[in-house]
Amino acid sequence: MHPQFQRELWLLVFLIFFAAIVGSAFDLSMLFVNLVLLAYIIFTFLNISKLHRWLLHRKNEPLPEGRGYWGEIFHELFLMEKKHAKNKLTLSETILRFQDATTALPDAMIILNKHQQIDWSNNAAESLVGVRNPEDTQQPISNLIRAPEFMKYLNRKDYSKALTMPSPEQPTKQLAVQIIPYVKQQTLIICRDVSHINKLEEMRSSFVANASHELRSPITVISGYLETLQHHLPDNPEKLAKIINNMYDQSKRMERLVTDLLALSKLETRPTDQHDNEVEIPALLTAIKESAIILSDNKKHNIELNIKTKSNISGNYEELYSLFSNLVNNAVRYTPNKGHISILWEEIDKQMVFTVTDSGHGIPKQHIPHLTERFYRVNIDRSRESGGTGLGLAIVKHIVERHDGRLEISSKINVGSTFRCIFPTTRLIKH
Repeated sequence: MHPQFQRELWLLVFLIFFAAIVGSAFDLSMLFVNLVLLAYIIFTFLNISKLHRWLLHRKNEPLPEGRGYWGEIFHELFLMEKKHAKNKLTLSETILRFQDATTALPDAMIILNKHQQIDWSNNAAESLVGVRNPEDTQQPISNLIRAPEFMKYLNRKDYSKALTMPSPEQPTKQLAVQIIPYVKQQTLIICRDVSHINKLEEMRSSFVANASHELRSPITVISGYLETLQHHLPDNPEKLAKIINNMYDQSKRMERLVTDLLALSKLETRPTDQHDNEVEIPALLTAIKESAIILSDNKKHNIELNIKTKSNISGNYEELYSLFSNLVNNAVRYTPNKGHISILWEEIDKQMVFTVTDSGHGIPKQHIPHLTERFYRVNIDRSRESGGTGLGLAIVKHIVERHDGRLEISSKINVGSTFRCIFPTTRLIKH
């Protein structure tokens, strides 16, 4: 029993007893007792009236004051009201944070009522499916998303698998639509842009097909020669030597392809935590020039190395060697006999720039944006004759980006091509 209730009860007993004693002096004990009880009942009803009035108008009126046990009741109600107000404020803040978070999500979110009318949507819903908030509130969803496959998916009530459909606002984008029913017969629609996933899947399929195609040719040649040798060994040593040389060339082609594939895979999966070592670029380029002269062999290229700065950059030596040698070796492969190849290392506006310029056949303008794609070749036959795998520039692009740089390509038909790697100031190490 509450202490205040006990005090109230004892007070009432005392008043009744006191009224009985006073009334006995006038021989009116019952009258006095009844008067005390009546006063207490009136007091109670007044407090009940205050409580009822406050409950009806609690938003506009303060909590009433009371005496005795009613004062304790009003105090407890005051504490409950205060706690309720605090919880309500916390809940409102939580809901606002949730709405802000869902509004900022890149996925479109739409809430429908039981009549398939829009109750709410976030910002992404406007750009992906054309549903605006609050302008389209209470509009039937069928008026805004008219795709037949979407309405069929919405009405069939089986949402175990997501629906993939073009975006009504941006047809080039593919959306994965997931519908989730929840309380009060409401429905949550989530639309996610999966265009990049589809693109990656296409790239993966294309990559596997291209790699298989590149490997199939040398395997077919080697397999054909081995089948011939299995059934008939040529008596002519020169013919046998030619067959063996051809098989060796094809095996080296497969080796180059596998090596480039492994290099590309490493670049895509290896972390960049070892890209802050100082790399001595002048010495590296000097070594690459000597290798290029050997690769040039009978082509008698004029290979010129011009180092305008002794400054180095921070990075990974192996990757930078692969980057620079790929570009220089490409120039050697695709530049006609007695052509000119220029290698330049310079500092421009506190950025380090590596440039390779050749006097080759040049590259048509429409091919330049695609040169760094895997297995992309301007001239397939010429590329294979020169020993290219179609992966060199893809490797170059990855390495440049891993060193926070960018690759620029320019070319003119029958004049030559220029490949330029630009590294940011943050990579510069001066001496």
